[in-house]
Amino acid sequence: MKIGDLLGQYRRGALTPRRMIDDVMARIAANRDSNSWLHLLERQELYRYADRLATLAPDSLPLYGVPFAIKDNIDLGGAPTTAACPAYRYLPERSAFVVQRLIDAGAIPIGKTNLDQFATGLVGTRSPHGTARNPYHADYIPGGSSSGSAAAVAAGEVAFALGTDTAGSGRVPAAFTNLFGVKPTRGLLSTDGVVPACRSLDCVSIFARDAADSGRVLAAAAGYDPADPWSRREAPVAERAGQWPFVFGVPRPEQLRFFGNSEYERLFATAVDRLEDLGGHKREIDFDPFAAAARLLYEGPWVAERYAALAEFIARHPEEFFPVTYEIIAGGTAASAVDAFRGMYRLQELRRQSETVWGEIDCLVTPTAGTIYRIDEVVADPLRLNANLGYYTNFMNLLDLAALAVPAGFTTAGLPFGITLAAPAFSDYRLLQLGERFAAAAADAPLEIAVCGAHMRGLPLNRQLVELGGRFLRADRTAPAYRLFALATDPPKPGLLRSAAGGAAIELEVWQLPAAGLGRFLAAIPAPLGLGKVELADGRQVTGFLVEAAAVTDAREITACGGWRRFIS
Repeated sequence: MKIGDLLGQYRRGALTPRRMIDDVMARIAANRDSNSWLHLLERQELYRYADRLATLAPDSLPLYGVPFAIKDNIDLGGAPTTAACPAYRYLPERSAFVVQRLIDAGAIPIGKTNLDQFATGLVGTRSPHGTARNPYHADYIPGGSSSGSAAAVAAGEVAFALGTDTAGSGRVPAAFTNLFGVKPTRGLLSTDGVVPACRSLDCVSIFARDAADSGRVLAAAAGYDPADPWSRREAPVAERAGQWPFVFGVPRPEQLRFFGNSEYERLFATAVDRLEDLGGHKREIDFDPFAAAARLLYEGPWVAERYAALAEFIARHPEEFFPVTYEIIAGGTAASAVDAFRGMYRLQELRRQSETVWGEIDCLVTPTAGTIYRIDEVVADPLRLNANLGYYTNFMNLLDLAALAVPAGFTTAGLPFGITLAAPAFSDYRLLQLGERFAAAAADAPLEIAVCGAHMRGLPLNRQLVELGGRFLRADRTAPAYRLFALATDPPKPGLLRSAAGGAAIELEVWQLPAAGLGRFLAAIPAPLGLGKVELADGRQVTGFLVEAAAVTDAREITACGGWRRFIS
């Protein structure tokens, strides 16, 4: 589900917009427990969008027949907007400016997606509709607040999605679902028709699978909107001499924070090495002004701006808020006008301090998030862990920077990691160019994965591995500590479960995949299967698929067969 692939199929006559809609709806139905969607357009309504395109040549529109999702705090004419608060629901007559530009470019809106209520959070768990499932591991948060938008793209249900980004909501979900996340320059994309969080800081963001798709969408969506007081005309960016090779800044070692996640720390070091291999020159910079600005967003008077956006509704319906969301927004009443001015003065000081680095570097490179958390961890400690996720993101809009989240590898448990490239306002396309080069280099780095079912050689799904650039390494066996089940699916799938008793050595194959191929492969694996470390017979560990224990209750145990091949034969 990539834009270039879809447009190529349309040009060849191998796909029509109606067939594309049928395919998208089938994908969503097959993934119906994902919690990504709050409202889907009826099929006949989607067909009307498709039929408008039928009389046009596929080359006539830049996003001809491309399906996309819309975060449910952005208006789509005729579809409800709720911001994940059912009592706030309204039915807009017209679409948000940015949505209409995309429709005019040929894109087809599929529906509205889940989010942290009123776009307040970086976790994805603050919705009365539940947490959108992270396609890479159901136990882990998808990131927020644009959780459903990122999850829908990562699961291959749509080609791109719109989110919003005030504090990192368009970048953290991208990092946790292996996507590109465009946090554009403030005002480059109109916020007309967007439920405000902090009106002076809000951005509409873009989730896509690669830099090329991100650039296509950004070009179609951007445009000056005289009806939006915060809209800005795009300004030229002076090119620095020697941009290629380029200079990139990283925080000093003592200023980097990974919150105990050694794998993210290792992956960031690898990403820095890769940037140097691309011709980048690393320069350590003082990150303290950026971190201090980040703290202002929630510890300073800007929380009052969130309250100002919802003051009337919160006064009438305080009980309709998600508890953590209410606690945060209601805290905005504590700030005075004096506090607001003091906050502005402090921010201006930090802007001036941070500006000095742009004479030395072309872009700033940080982890998008220093760690990732399980859902149960966030539920138990919602405010502190959310704040940790904002360490590298909360300062961007306050300091008027453009930013791009870029996939940068996987942990040994198969969880995505990402970096963020940032630069002064209107550097958006320059960042996309660098992000594209980085991703291309990262895609060449192979990773190992163990398969024990229909993806093995000679079995029906093996072609998926081959098409993604997979290379067979060896046949192997697990340590004698696993049980194998034929899951009650149609068709049946194998479920490998580590067991303290009754386990055996199970046959499997170890394959090597490019990182980019691994990301697409993993996102297509449905629950109740998830990623984990599989111990091999020689004691080594490799990433592989394990089944949730609850899913084998009604499944047939086939451990005695020793492997899936023997069972099906």
